[in-house]
Amino acid sequence: MVNTKVSLSGLELDNPVIPASGTFGYGYEFAELYDINMLGSFSFKGTTKEARFGNPTPRIAECPMGMINSVGLQNPGIDKVISEELPKLKKCFNKKVIANISGFSVDEYAYCCERIDKEEQVGLIEVNVSCPNVHNGGMAFGTSAEAAAEVTKAVKAVTTKPVYIKLSPNVTDIVSIAKACEDAGADGISMINTLLGMRIDLKTKKPVIANKMGGFSGTAILPVALRMVYQVYEAVSIPIIGMGGITTAEDVIEMMLAGATAVQVGAANLVEPFACKNIIEELPKVMEKYNIDDLKSIIGGAH
Repeated sequence: MVNTKVSLSGLELDNPVIPASGTFGYGYEFAELYDINMLGSFSFKGTTKEARFGNPTPRIAECPMGMINSVGLQNPGIDKVISEELPKLKKCFNKKVIANISGFSVDEYAYCCERIDKEEQVGLIEVNVSCPNVHNGGMAFGTSAEAAAEVTKAVKAVTTKPVYIKLSPNVTDIVSIAKACEDAGADGISMINTLLGMRIDLKTKKPVIANKMGGFSGTAILPVALRMVYQVYEAVSIPIIGMGGITTAEDVIEMMLAGATAVQVGAANLVEPFACKNIIEELPKVMEKYNIDDLKSIIGGAH
């Protein structure tokens, strides 16, 4: 029997497969299709202080090997997530969930993280620093080592649970940003968020997405994600949740060899609702094929 268990800062997972934020809602929609308790955990929809309708439509564009989205953090706001979404989720998911928190100022990040930290269902807080900093000309927090460290410090000051900072790949040096987050007290790193992309409609000769550009995800970005996880693993000593283009159990093994302790599956859920279920069911067979008895033993094995 192979061992698929992994541990993220004390949070024990039956397997390393986690649906990524924004691709799995708050879980209960998928619970109508299969028993989601088979998942390692899942990261719920990016949550902000106030409710957000999101960006204007159209906000999805198809591409070969992936998709572009500019949904704009549509969510009901932190109060409703705590009062409505989490109780609904509790009826179908009996494991600890990962809370994905977004914000447009350091104070907003700290406020939301302090609120969600008190929720017993939450095992880990994932802080998305790909949001534009409204107090600093709109540049994303995650594109500056100083800004990412500032958010990390502020969140760590008001929380007791492990905090993982979710990094943007739209930077020239992701390693220095990961290091800055570790130095500021982050318990782990989630990476990578989507790459910036666009499509142009040949009939209208205008960008397909109303916001012109959006986050590019899907199988095409796997090599970029692997490279970045590999680089960051060499530089930090905290765990990494790797994501970007994962669709198969083989991809999971590859990402863990690069240095990830667990993985998130994003765009694949939007194409195939059973994507995570299929990967989890395939994982033991793929482990046996490559003579892997224990997943923990392969973390960073490619270094």
